[in-house]
Amino acid sequence: MATKKKEVVRYQGTGRRKSSVARVYLTPGSGAITVNGKPLDEYLPLETLRMVVRAPLEVTETLGQYDVNINVYGGGHAGQAGAMRHGIARALLQVVEDYRPKLKAAGFLTRDSRAKERKKYGLKAARRAPQFSKR
Repeated sequence: MATKKKEVVRYQGTGRRKSSVARVYLTPGSGAITVNGKPLDEYLPLETLRMVVRAPLEVTETLGQYDVNINVYGGGHAGQAGAMRHGIARALLQVVEDYRPKLKAAGFLTRDSRAKERKKYGLKAARRAPQFSKR
């Protein structure tokens, strides 16, 4: 007799923001959010960034229903928080497709493409020119 292996339900979403990439895994559970092996409160220093990460779960009213495991790399804290939010929103769509209107209205499904513009030669920064002097 073959023993039946218990199937673990796991939903996956990838989020990106600036140069950060987050791989998000949702599993039904108690609502624990883990980022790179640490609790969310320990990983992100600011409460505002933690609110950004929790936002898709609050919009869909699923805050205590799923354990969220996130692997994130690249960029800084703000970019990583945005990538995590994007990834959680995408993973929630795999759970229930009916969440799409709520998440879309909140703007969580759109990849925020804003990034730092490169510095150009002849300028002091991306657009900042040297001070002009008539004489």
